[in-house]
Amino acid sequence: MGKINIAITGCMGRMGQQLIRSAIKDKSTKLVALTENRSINKKINGIRPELNTEKAFGKANVIIDFTIPKCTFEVLKIASKLEKKVVIGTTGFTKKEEDLIKKFSKKIPILKAGNMSLGINLLMYLTEITSASLGSNYLSKVFEVHHKHKKDHPSGTALMLGKGIAVGKNKDFYKMMGKKFLNKKKFPYGKKINFNSVRKGEIIGEHEVTFSNGKEIIKLNHEAFDRALYSEGALTAAKWLINKKPGLYSMRNLLNFK
Repeated sequence: MGKINIAITGCMGRMGQQLIRSAIKDKSTKLVALTENRSINKKINGIRPELNTEKAFGKANVIIDFTIPKCTFEVLKIASKLEKKVVIGTTGFTKKEEDLIKKFSKKIPILKAGNMSLGINLLMYLTEITSASLGSNYLSKVFEVHHKHKKDHPSGTALMLGKGIAVGKNKDFYKMMGKKFLNKKKFPYGKKINFNSVRKGEIIGEHEVTFSNGKEIIKLNHEAFDRALYSEGALTAAKWLINKKPGLYSMRNLLNFK
């Protein structure tokens, strides 16, 4: 098979720029379109950024979207009409929006992940196993740190890990979601899953899941040092998705975790 034609949305953002760098280096992909939510009067790697339109995405095999929910749904509407595959790294969706993404996936293949890192997806898998193995007397909480520019909190990855705790207990995550703290030095365990998000400096990403019964503490954690982890993971996802039928997939499917 020849090179996979890639379109990148939000091309002027931090992840958009990182995705462009990784796509240029990847010999199995070809960058054919870049989009932004405003006019950009310069070319990037020989491509002039456009708004999200059918024309912009016409030549793409896969669209990679790391933006905001509003933009993601704009992209999904166009992709659905053109029958394009979409990799979603956007975070901050509501439950209603998550359900809407499932509806789009009935027509086109979508791979959605709050984090594209192999290590984080392994951490989520271990979180599920740990949660399932420990009794109900163990309470849990999730801590995360990101750079000061990140707007949403908890991070999509933190929510993924919280969902892993819920899945391990065979419970509804949204019913188990507890309090959401921001920039606290300490935060409590609860009967539900509490989250604490810290925004400072230029930190790429740190995540920690903690379980305790008051007599011992079990910690599972991950620290990212290079944003290329996510962009390279997204390109791997795009290449994996190219031969898939309509459906909603995750990095877990790609990595073949049970």
